[in-house]
Amino acid sequence: MFRLQGSKVLAVDMTGDGVKAKNGSMVAYDGQMTFKKLTGGGEGIRGMVTRRLTGEQMTVMEVKGHGTCWFADRASEINLVSLQGDKLYVESSNLLATDAGLRTGTTFTGLRGASQGNGLFTTTVEGHGQAAIMSDGPAVVLRVSAQYPLTVDPGAYVAHQGNLRQSFQSGVTFRTFMGEGGGEAFQIRFEGDGLVYVQPSERNTIAGDL
Repeated sequence: MFRLQGSKVLAVDMTGDGVKAKNGSMVAYDGQMTFKKLTGGGEGIRGMVTRRLTGEQMTVMEVKGHGTCWFADRASEINLVSLQGDKLYVESSNLLATDAGLRTGTTFTGLRGASQGNGLFTTTVEGHGQAAIMSDGPAVVLRVSAQYPLTVDPGAYVAHQGNLRQSFQSGVTFRTFMGEGGGEAFQIRFEGDGLVYVQPSERNTIAGDL
């Protein structure tokens, strides 16, 4: 159902089924399609309330029909992730599209800083099907094992899946070495067994400092 045309365009072939995608990301389609705007980004009241509390707005549209629909967003690189009943954790700004049958929601993943006490919420995708996630530049998939935990700069983090424990630790971030740090610095540490998707460019809004 999902296939890439190049590295920056997602093609979705539909035969009466549907797909949920980031609002405004459709660039072309053929055949007969219907479009419906969804709100909240997560299912149920909890998802909508969580979005409102965190100020994180995620507008999603549902596309159904017969034909092919193409999606892209700001020339971002697109990565396909297959889910077999497991759960994918992904930053909402990095989620492009999911099979309509996949469940989306939000989860509380920890505190951004002990002194600030701000909660950090992440979008979840679970079930059986495919999801398309975006990255600023080609994403690198890094494996985490019991012997090899992984520490990631928050600005470079895109998504993760598997049996992973996520924690936040204050201290020096990679940017601090370059003299660009400011505010409270922290890193994300992953332990367990799973995969972490990292992009080769940091978000300006996070950049490892809050």
